[in-house]
Amino acid sequence: MFRLKNQNPIFLVFTLSICLLAGCSTNKIISKKVAKEFKSSQVIKQYQVGFALYNPENKKMIFEKDADKYFTPASNTKLYTFFASLKMLPDLMPALKYIERNDSLIFWGTGDPSFLQFAVKDKSAYNFLLASNKKLFFAPGRYSGTFFGDGWAWDDYDYYYQPEITEMPIMDNMVTSTYAGPNKINIEPRVFAPCFKVDPTKTTGNFQVTRDFLTNNFHYPAVTVKPGYNQQNPYKTSAQVTVEVLSDTLHKPVGLINFRIPSDAKTLQGAKRDSVLKHMMLPSDNFIAEHLLLVCSNQIGDTLSTVKAINHITKNYLSFLPDKVKWVDGSGLSRQDLFTPRDNVYLLDSIYKLVNNPEKLFDMLPAGGKSGTLKSAYPKTDKPFVYGKTGSLGGVHNQSGYVLTKKGKTYIYSFMNNNFVKPTAEVRAEMVRIVTYIHENF
Repeated sequence: MFRLKNQNPIFLVFTLSICLLAGCSTNKIISKKVAKEFKSSQVIKQYQVGFALYNPENKKMIFEKDADKYFTPASNTKLYTFFASLKMLPDLMPALKYIERNDSLIFWGTGDPSFLQFAVKDKSAYNFLLASNKKLFFAPGRYSGTFFGDGWAWDDYDYYYQPEITEMPIMDNMVTSTYAGPNKINIEPRVFAPCFKVDPTKTTGNFQVTRDFLTNNFHYPAVTVKPGYNQQNPYKTSAQVTVEVLSDTLHKPVGLINFRIPSDAKTLQGAKRDSVLKHMMLPSDNFIAEHLLLVCSNQIGDTLSTVKAINHITKNYLSFLPDKVKWVDGSGLSRQDLFTPRDNVYLLDSIYKLVNNPEKLFDMLPAGGKSGTLKSAYPKTDKPFVYGKTGSLGGVHNQSGYVLTKKGKTYIYSFMNNNFVKPTAEVRAEMVRIVTYIHENF
């Protein structure tokens, strides 16, 4: 066996040592410069900020500012749901569980959010049920939670970003009303059309539909509906409503049955998992996020439970995180969620390795200046240098992701801003300024 000249053990150790020292030196230089940017910022001094910058190449944390402190993550929580889905879900989503008994087809929900979802548009379960010549029966009872997640704001019940959680979601669990002509709207699912009533006492303002809290009674003012009108309102869910919507959509009867899911129930495959994940991440879809955790729960037992899914994921897949997470929902609507910036960067590092394809991963994430929730945050560009996830609530605005530098490096960062009273735009601008500084200088 021959060796190249100078390729002896001592030379290799020496070379490796030089490279490691160079890497450490570079990290220290970056750390000092980033620290200077934070210290000189007058904006950041006015509220709670946590930041972590990580070099995945040499597995070193470059810079930390309160990175071990807990912050409200808002939709940064979806990164954890994203990770869990990559770990637990197959390439094709489990759309339904079902059995055939004599002249009947009995089916159970898996929590799959893609059934006629307005962006994914998957029709796997729809076509399967439509094609069956057997009597259809929906068997509810797998979901063990409540219609809202822990810590959700109940007064947001009528907003598009907070649909209810169910085991068999259909069309985002929302009613969509659109302009259909002068003083006329189109309503989908159509079964809700009789539930829409004009409120003659309201004769001014814009045309807007509202729903009663406990019922599917929808109201709209006696004003002109304008072209381009489009609105989504969550509907009040129940097992009975589920079969009514299914019957109306399939144009054939669907019954309710009390039937425990048997061990020999078959699984119907549905939408591509990665397509569903992309549709969750780019617009930050809360509905998809919540139901993905139910699908994760479907993979480990008969009960669909957010708590069960989170406990399983935390115990089996998140032991590498330095700080114990407080995680209660899939979307980040809850202020009970608490994560640290350094947990976020280690999670993102794990996601990067798990996907093992930067191009594929970045395609599923918002891109700065180009797509998703980062489209308007950074200048418009064909070659984004930031890919990641935002997170916003009142007084909360975060960004966690990957920043590509002009020197060809990829760093992982988590920038968490909590408890500010100034306009979110100012907080965002300062965050973007610092991330852009990292891109341009390192």
